[in-house]
Amino acid sequence: MTLATLLSRLDAKAHAAADWGAVAAYIPQLACVNPAQFAISVALADGSLVSAGQAKTRFSIQSVSKVFTLACVLSRIGESIWARVGREPSGDRFDSILLLEQEQGRPRNPFINAGALVTTDELLAGRAPREALSEVLEFLRVASGDDDIHIDSAVAASEQATGYRNIALANYLKSYDNLINEPDLVLGTYFHQCAIEMTTEQLALAGRGIAGLPGAPLLLSARKRRRLAALMMTCGHYDGSGDFAFRTGLPGKSGVGGGILVAVPGVASVAVWSPGLNAWGNSKVGTEAIETLAHKTGWSVFG
Repeated sequence: MTLATLLSRLDAKAHAAADWGAVAAYIPQLACVNPAQFAISVALADGSLVSAGQAKTRFSIQSVSKVFTLACVLSRIGESIWARVGREPSGDRFDSILLLEQEQGRPRNPFINAGALVTTDELLAGRAPREALSEVLEFLRVASGDDDIHIDSAVAASEQATGYRNIALANYLKSYDNLINEPDLVLGTYFHQCAIEMTTEQLALAGRGIAGLPGAPLLLSARKRRRLAALMMTCGHYDGSGDFAFRTGLPGKSGVGGGILVAVPGVASVAVWSPGLNAWGNSKVGTEAIETLAHKTGWSVFG
């Protein structure tokens, strides 16, 4: 079976689903998105891109952006970020304040919301939010080879108006001196970062460097690429990270917009989108599609 045929079958299987999951209703702009949508794109080591479904439909990448923000921070300041944020799975909700309180303001990892706020704080580093956001956008544009990647201002405004838990997290971080900038500045930058919109084709191409594919723009060293992939494997799906790793055997990072970016080291970069979420806040149908893709292709970091 060719990859194109397999992806078409995944698209058909998705549209036959009885349960698409529930959209992220706590973000008003995402609450009105139809959950019965699906797209998948695979960028391969030979330079080809294979897609099925609504692969040219733009969606809010949300927490998938955390991978690229962290990549920018690692590239600019290096390993000092780990003094402020850990590298362990959370075992709790992505917006939980419990661990942050127990561990005295040092977030468990950079992919839960508290950890991402610290990463965004480092990204600002005395700069205006526009400059910091431009760095992430430019990274994505160069990584994907596509300049048509932007921020959805309506989604950013929606998050800023209703992001009370993130506001609490930022203020808690500040109380432990783990934010350099003022919370409002960090939060505004973070909400706009999460509101970046992309297609699965753009996202799969942007992930080539993390997957270490030949011909990908050289934006990351091999060491940083491996570390990003390791964090995606252990922390990329919040308290559902173990389940995703068990089912797929691959590093992935999800977002509550329904996107998932998966790296198959040296082989492929995969992006899937379906906005309905499972109980962990990860794309329900998207996770099922990646599981089937990994099974049918034999792709796994475990051989």
